[in-house]
Amino acid sequence: MNTDRLIAELAAGLTPVRRLPPPPVLLLGWTLFASAVIGAAILLLGGHGPLLTREAGLFESMHLVAAALTALLAGLAAFELALPDRDRRWSWLPLPAVALWLGTMGAGCVAELLRLGPGGIEFYVSWSCMAFIIGLGVPMAGGILWLTRHAAGLRPGPVAACGALSAAAFASLGLTFVHPGYGPVMVLVWHGLSVLALTALVAKLGPAVQRAAA
Repeated sequence: MNTDRLIAELAAGLTPVRRLPPPPVLLLGWTLFASAVIGAAILLLGGHGPLLTREAGLFESMHLVAAALTALLAGLAAFELALPDRDRRWSWLPLPAVALWLGTMGAGCVAELLRLGPGGIEFYVSWSCMAFIIGLGVPMAGGILWLTRHAAGLRPGPVAACGALSAAAFASLGLTFVHPGYGPVMVLVWHGLSVLALTALVAKLGPAVQRAAA
């Protein structure tokens, strides 16, 4: 068979490959989607958080910045890792923001302990916080898993983990807008546990979801 004819016949049935938008563009779309979900939660539940009632102090403001940085950097890492030519070290990108987030909560706990003493710190069960972060984070995690579904055959685990962390951080940020202010100890326990639980859940199930959506 003529080689040129064979190449022509093989090429005739090919469809053009649609290039993915660059990761920063995907991050912008993801951030707009997460912001819309948070906005819908604020409209549905009402804005009672200190950030909306102008009662935010230094701790609430730093918590907001650290959570936002974690959400953005983890999201960017997920989109970068979803590309085949990217280095796996992109998974380290959100770690400084996570350290800042934890450090902010830790410093707040120490300050609260020094100010109130061990007996003055109020601690109580708040399943509603965990339910909000997981309930809001699951649909957002589904959104970023769909955006990174092309990574199902590449490195689905790291992509799902970074995407889950981004969704959980956005959900924690949303809780700050709709729930009355908590002390740093409560924030560390309930926000931290909720973010950890959601990240672990989506990191475990995310690859299967990506394969199903691909």
